[in-house]
Amino acid sequence: MTHGKGKKGGRGSGLRGGRGNAGLHKHKFMYMLKYMPDHFGVHGFKRDPSLVKDDRIINVGQLDEKYHGKKEIDLSKEGFDKLLGGGIVEHGYKIKVKSASQKAIEKIAEHGGEVKIEE
Repeated sequence: MTHGKGKKGGRGSGLRGGRGNAGLHKHKFMYMLKYMPDHFGVHGFKRDPSLVKDDRIINVGQLDEKYHGKKEIDLSKEGFDKLLGGGIVEHGYKIKVKSASQKAIEKIAEHGGEVKIEE
């Protein structure tokens, strides 16, 4: 009559205590403490978007690709905030930018260019 499942074992998900995470605050509480200690609660935080500073950067190696033929470049007007020193410099440029790394300034100066930092 019950086919070996007991009296109520064949009714849905009875013998296993419910479906999914049912009972984690009741009859499966010790299981939850032992195997899922971080299951409940808030973890970490998300910063307010107004506090997150997201600088647009460009490397000196990309200057030849983007501004080939130009000698004077205003990176602030182009939408860049910082000049970094990655890549190889081919020409001397006169560059205006809000901030630049020391390596970028040195590489530009080696080829007869200069980096002017705006405030």
